[in-house]
Amino acid sequence: MMKKMSISTSKTSLVLFLCQIISALDVPLDSKLLEELSQPPTITQQSPKDYIVDPRENIVIQCEAKGKPPPSFSWTRNGTHFDIDKDAQVTMKPNSGTLVINIMNGGKAEAYEGVYQCTARNERGAAISNNIIVRPSRSPLWTKEKLEPNHVREGDSLVLHCRPPVGLPPPIIFWMDNAFQRLPQSERVSQGLNGDLYFSNVQPEDTREDYICYARFNHTQTIQQKQPISVKVFSTKPVTERQPVLLTPTGSTSTKVELRGNVLLLECIAAGLPTPVIRWIKEGGELPANRTFFENFKKTLKIIDVSEADSGNYKCIARNALGSVHHVISVTVKAAPYWITAPRNLVLSPGEDGTLICRANGNPKPSISWLANGVPIAIAPEDPSRKVDGDTIIFSHVQERSSAVYQCNASNEYGYLLANAFVNVLAEPPRILTPANKLYQVIADSPALLDCAYFGSPKPEIEWFKGVKGSILRGNEYVFHDNGTLEIPVAQKNNAGTYTCVARNKLGKIQNEVQLEIKDPTMIIKQPEYKVIQRYGQVSFECIIKHDSTLLPTVTWLKDNDELPDDERFLVGKDNLTIMNVTDKDDGTYTCIVNTTLDSVSASAVLTVVAAPPTPAIIYARPNPPFDLELTGQLERSIDLSWLPGDENNSPITSFVIEFEDALHEPGVWRYQTEVPGSQTTAQLKLSPYVNYSFRVIAVNRIGRSQPSEPSEQYLTKSASPDENPANVQGIGSEPDNLVITWEPLKGFQSNGPGLQYKVSWRQKDVDDEWTSVIVANVSKYIVSGTPTFVPYEVKVQALNDLGYAPEPSEVIGHSGEDLPMVAPGNVQVHVINSTLAKVHWDPVPLKSVRGHLQGYKVYYWKVQSLSRRSRRHVEKKILTFRGNKTFGMLPGLEPYSSYKLNVRVVNGKGEGPASPDKVFKTPEGVPSSPSFLKITNPTLDSLTLEWGSPTHPNGVLTSYTLKFQPINNTHELGPLVEIRIPANESSLILKNLNYSTRYKFYFNAQTSVGSGSQITEEAVTIMDEAGILRPAVGAGKVQPLYPRIRNVTTAAAETYANISWEYEGPDHANFYVEYGVAGSKEDWKKEIVNGSRSFFVLKGLTPGTAYKVRVGAEGLSGFRSSEDVFETGPAMASRQVDIATQGWFIGLMCAVALLILILLIVCFIRRNKGGKYPVKEKEDAHADPEIQPMKEDDGTFGEYSDAEDHKPLKKGSRTPSDRTVKKEDSDDSLVDYGEGVNGQFNEDGSFIGQYSGKKEKEPAEGNESSEAPSPVNAMNSFV
Repeated sequence: MMKKMSISTSKTSLVLFLCQIISALDVPLDSKLLEELSQPPTITQQSPKDYIVDPRENIVIQCEAKGKPPPSFSWTRNGTHFDIDKDAQVTMKPNSGTLVINIMNGGKAEAYEGVYQCTARNERGAAISNNIIVRPSRSPLWTKEKLEPNHVREGDSLVLHCRPPVGLPPPIIFWMDNAFQRLPQSERVSQGLNGDLYFSNVQPEDTREDYICYARFNHTQTIQQKQPISVKVFSTKPVTERQPVLLTPTGSTSTKVELRGNVLLLECIAAGLPTPVIRWIKEGGELPANRTFFENFKKTLKIIDVSEADSGNYKCIARNALGSVHHVISVTVKAAPYWITAPRNLVLSPGEDGTLICRANGNPKPSISWLANGVPIAIAPEDPSRKVDGDTIIFSHVQERSSAVYQCNASNEYGYLLANAFVNVLAEPPRILTPANKLYQVIADSPALLDCAYFGSPKPEIEWFKGVKGSILRGNEYVFHDNGTLEIPVAQKNNAGTYTCVARNKLGKIQNEVQLEIKDPTMIIKQPEYKVIQRYGQVSFECIIKHDSTLLPTVTWLKDNDELPDDERFLVGKDNLTIMNVTDKDDGTYTCIVNTTLDSVSASAVLTVVAAPPTPAIIYARPNPPFDLELTGQLERSIDLSWLPGDENNSPITSFVIEFEDALHEPGVWRYQTEVPGSQTTAQLKLSPYVNYSFRVIAVNRIGRSQPSEPSEQYLTKSASPDENPANVQGIGSEPDNLVITWEPLKGFQSNGPGLQYKVSWRQKDVDDEWTSVIVANVSKYIVSGTPTFVPYEVKVQALNDLGYAPEPSEVIGHSGEDLPMVAPGNVQVHVINSTLAKVHWDPVPLKSVRGHLQGYKVYYWKVQSLSRRSRRHVEKKILTFRGNKTFGMLPGLEPYSSYKLNVRVVNGKGEGPASPDKVFKTPEGVPSSPSFLKITNPTLDSLTLEWGSPTHPNGVLTSYTLKFQPINNTHELGPLVEIRIPANESSLILKNLNYSTRYKFYFNAQTSVGSGSQITEEAVTIMDEAGILRPAVGAGKVQPLYPRIRNVTTAAAETYANISWEYEGPDHANFYVEYGVAGSKEDWKKEIVNGSRSFFVLKGLTPGTAYKVRVGAEGLSGFRSSEDVFETGPAMASRQVDIATQGWFIGLMCAVALLILILLIVCFIRRNKGGKYPVKEKEDAHADPEIQPMKEDDGTFGEYSDAEDHKPLKKGSRTPSDRTVKKEDSDDSLVDYGEGVNGQFNEDGSFIGQYSGKKEKEPAEGNESSEAPSPVNAMNSFV
């Protein structure tokens, strides 16, 4: 007889909830089964509640759902039905509820602004999405305003207002100057949270006219710029110091409301001189540790992840040397609704009971409302099995028609939560999912697990039988798991055979058979033993095994847990290891490992190599093994072990090592448990659940370790839920549409009980989605298919066994798989910097089109053709990779005067995206390379033939060649330089009117319109005409240089310093030095080391008007020096004369010169008598010192009165040729061009201008003081 009882509503809900936990069905993750079972819709993906879209791109409102049969989709907009068939711009993706609104083909995003909601419906119910508010982003222009300059007194405060345009979402504000450089900020100058720029006090360096506020709208990737603001600081002395005053916030108090979980930002900016320092405190409490940060030079207090406990009064204090000021901000933390218990899907059998619970919290407390299939439950069709009790729906005696999707809405003034949970009532006969006749093989004395995965509704009852007609299995020797698995904890030989699993419910019965085979364990019946062997002896270790006849063992030997050395002295036999000719390096631990497909065993022994046999008087050895092991004080997580030590063998025992074997999970494998001092013979050992322990003890002395003791008796600990979860959980996609979740599985003894499985859970990050979970066993990987490409997921893996779950695991962030980028970089521009370098710019691709981790950009470029040769060649593409989100890069090593193409591609972890359209650019002309060769042939008395090859790399259109040459005397001094310009189409030249028996040095280069290229040099000698001297043979005109040698030492002297230069022929990297002294003195030479391998040096600190001797040498080359040279300091360089007064040709030449001068004097006298004008310039030239003549800047000639017909004055030491007329255009070169004379001849560092400056290319010509045009005839007359 039923008694009438009074039970409260809360107790009724609790009882029914417990019934739900007991009776609700778990649907196995069998793909075939899932395809056959009906299921109400479940929303799997949807757009965010506040969905801001780019108005330039198509609007995609996501709504994905799953169900059986597949659901259909419909939408509402602003609360009414949205008929997408009537709008040509709107389409719905196939087999999906996702809307695509075509904006790029004429639609306007503003027209589709509104609140959208998706409904997914099938015959078992309807699920709804959140209210999705769609708003296009806005990046308005700055309002034009007239900005007056800010005139501020030094030390005063200043605020530059930004006032950015109101955008959606709000822009990011920053201040820069005209050069796009961020303005420096400090404790004195900083930007506030509202974007204004605050100066606590202005300084004169703050004066500038380009304070520019920028607003960056990230959603549309645009930046708006305010008009530049001018600040002018004027100084007044003295500057008055001021105590602090708050610029923001104003007043003494203010309030701030923030939502739970958000970031709280409080700001105080003060004016004052000196600059105030800001400090923050919380009245009546401490600032929260680990969540508090100070930014903007402590002017901003930042507290992350705020909660209601963070409410209170926060005080900022601004202080300087003159005083302080404070402001109190009253903070109130409110909370949008958050889940305490979100409703979960229910799978029930007909007639069962269950509950849906929806509990949420917030500030203020949220209200709870229910909907059924998207309709408020108050007006939804009635269901007699359903009863609503506040935040709980109670179901009793459900039927198939009770299937539906329920929505729980928790809302307050700060937001809402919406969750779908279905009730699926199934009536299914039993099904067994384990394959029929599955064979299980286990080692004797190990646990055997026979699977019987099943499903049915109502939940089937499982029974096991042994044999086809055997009786039902019962008793303590079997463990029956809720998932249908039969466990035999310690399998014996008599447990082998056929087992039958029967599943039955009221709708039917089904059975399945599996086979169990029990194998003998693998054992090492003869283990290797400890050996002491003399050096160069022979040793053998035995390893004799016993195994099941149906299993094939493999034996492996290791030395010190590594492979045996690759040495022919090691001989591996069937059941032994022999080492021949033992050496000291063979000392170590040798291990024999035996493996089968079901088990593995090992044994080790130590080899000690000694030089001589041990002393017979005292034998030191390893201790004997301990014995008489005893277990006492058995508890669930600990046990006491005691033992008796063996003989020490003349060496005291220092410690005992305790090892354990888990016969349940790893039979035959001994693992380290702990180590205790040698004086201790008992130990309390910590235990893990569900381990069949046995222990052994090893004694240790200074000689080594003893053999292990005999194992203790076995002790099986009770099962428990896992203590830990898998480690190294990762989520990385292998394909664009999947997420591969991996983890490190737990070891056998970590399972803590039978039925070890893993609950794998995942959900898309930042989508407000529910967790999706599966339970798997015997794997360490699970693949989630059908994911969007490259989106973040939260992933966690929890261990469980038949006794329960491990603690809640931590979440990790993973990503679904990457795909190749979709979009090529746009707006590719090339800026050619010079003939070999170009800069390429491109616009970055949208991050969402990268579809993966952005690794950078690749620039492919290649030469199409040379513009000078018009010949194509094999295209060799070059690739430059620019890491990260760079939008420009430099292309070095280009060839001048060539046509190139390039394209740019974006790169992610999957590969490269499409290439941008090829961009063509051309490099300008450059200077050419040196001519390919210069040959001098056919020497005669007064001529040489020059032949040359065009440059290998013209780098443009050749305009001409330049030939320079000068004679060299017997002391290797250079004469005047002659320059000849040759058309570009010539390849040879005959030089005539040269001096006989004279060595010439030639410099030859090519020119383009850009300039001259590098030169090539050669030397040659004209032949002699003296009697008795043989003329050179054919081909002898080319002088072979003698190596090594230093020649052509030249000097250019000023009053107190001189520039020494030389030419070097010989091995590279010579270290030079310069020696000098007073000419005619017997003092030792002074030595100066030349820095590097330069071919010039400046001697400083010389005495004016003094003659010096100089020579150049090379370090490390004994006796290797140049010939001596002599120079004189002072305002005029003394010419060095060669005694040629006795030469006949010289006497004749002097007579001719005297005759010419006499004729000129007669002509001048006649013109003067006739009243002709004598040029002023000629008068000055006749009487003035040429060294002090003014120099013209345009052509370098002397005298400000010279006209186009005047000749330059002759200088000391010059010679006038008798067979030529000196022309103006031949005499444009002056001494200034060569750096000679007193004024303007050296750079700051004393380097020789004539030789190294870019004004004119001149080769050094010592003694060439004549301003006349150098020619082959006067060359020998104008240098010494």
